[in-house]
Amino acid sequence: MLYNYIVIWMLGWMVNLHPFYISVTDVNYNTEAQSLEIAQKIFWDDLEQALSKKYDEDLDFLHPQDPERLNGFVKAYLMDNNIYEINGNLVKLEYLGFEIEEDAAWFYLEAKNVPVPQKVKITNKVLISDFQDQQNMINFYFNDEPKTLILYKGKEEDTLSFE
Repeated sequence: MLYNYIVIWMLGWMVNLHPFYISVTDVNYNTEAQSLEIAQKIFWDDLEQALSKKYDEDLDFLHPQDPERLNGFVKAYLMDNNIYEINGNLVKLEYLGFEIEEDAAWFYLEAKNVPVPQKVKITNKVLISDFQDQQNMINFYFNDEPKTLILYKGKEEDTLSFE
């Protein structure tokens, strides 16, 4: 009888874990401002684990001991793992910050003075080296025409065409 309760408890606990590894990135080309507005949703516990490993220290997204230090780690990680080229030119991203939303966090980036995209090369390696099954979905919005890429280990970059 006790065994059944333990099994039921463990199954309930396991259901609360997210069984897949995915990030979702929404990129909007703002024609008026000539900018890329990027919102990237990542499971914060996965990123916490990856950053803790990378920087060899225990990090806590919900209760950081040093929020500025954590923010610096996040910024460096996202800048290293998100690369955008518009019409063959590398775009300079600016990290704006993040906010926690339940089991995930939204991370905000921006690029200014971006020409009208004809070809967009996107590299997104977020968490790919840490989780074998990681997939990164990118939704790129331009002139009400959304296009989607799914990147993963072995295919960390791809190109969209708006010609």
